[in-house]
Amino acid sequence: MPSRTHTPTREYKNHHLDSTRWNSFRPRDTDILVSTSYKSGTTWMQQIVHLLIFKDTPDPLPVGLVSPWIDARFQGPLDDVLKALDAQIHRRFVKSHLPFDGLPYYPNVKYVIVARDARDVFMSFWNHYQNYTDDMMRRLNDRTGWSGESLPDPPPESEIRETWRAWMTRGWFEWESEGWPFWGNLHHTETFWPYRDLENIRLFHYSDMLADLSGEIRRLAEYLKIEIDDDELARITHAATFDQMKEAYKPVDAMMRNAFKGGSDSFIFKGTNGRWRDVLLPEDLVLYEEAKARALSPDCAAWLENGWLGKGT
Repeated sequence: MPSRTHTPTREYKNHHLDSTRWNSFRPRDTDILVSTSYKSGTTWMQQIVHLLIFKDTPDPLPVGLVSPWIDARFQGPLDDVLKALDAQIHRRFVKSHLPFDGLPYYPNVKYVIVARDARDVFMSFWNHYQNYTDDMMRRLNDRTGWSGESLPDPPPESEIRETWRAWMTRGWFEWESEGWPFWGNLHHTETFWPYRDLENIRLFHYSDMLADLSGEIRRLAEYLKIEIDDDELARITHAATFDQMKEAYKPVDAMMRNAFKGGSDSFIFKGTNGRWRDVLLPEDLVLYEEAKARALSPDCAAWLENGWLGKGT
């Protein structure tokens, strides 16, 4: 069980990540830490937290500029990120894509964990990876402060199933067995699963958010001890819908185009589950079952497919 002396047991450094950047982070008692595997509803959850904090007077900045991704090694000097955070006078919320074995535990911080069925993660990951610009690939493969294998160029559309097979059977780090060429997806959820009953850790599921967005927003608000009335809940729920999320990112579309072909329209893409059914064949899904058995405990595997509400994909 995590304690006040808990420290990470693994160091994550690759083309995207640098877990050592957390060494300089100094939490406040009211901080919120959103940690998800990639393409599991990260920005969606950040936007909901953003809306809950600011309510009727939303911050004019898009959420990505308010809530930094601390362990992203390519997002500029860490000192600048932390200086901007220190200057915030509202309740702070930050982002991580680290699993719990690489992330510090702060007893005074609220952890919000979001997970998603791996098959749906893959489809979103594929779109994300396919739309990286040449400039983004250069930034990711900049060797400053990191050595190791470069992130391969995105494969052609025709190789989606070949990419699935690699993603299901190879790990980027030696302790992972899936997630290549990014990092472990199933591994992320499994590291948090044993701690799901701690008072300052809550697990949310993408499928639950699709099925009952207002209910999940209320559950989040109660956990964060943010009071909202029915009118505020209705307003926040509307603002957190997919169409409104797309609108919220339009002000930074030009900046997003530096990283993604198509800009914010590629980054906030479909927001749906089940697209894998038209892509993956039975032999592909055998690899998924094998990865589940390797990387997940049975109860975690069942939850990851079905969520708390049992909706699944």
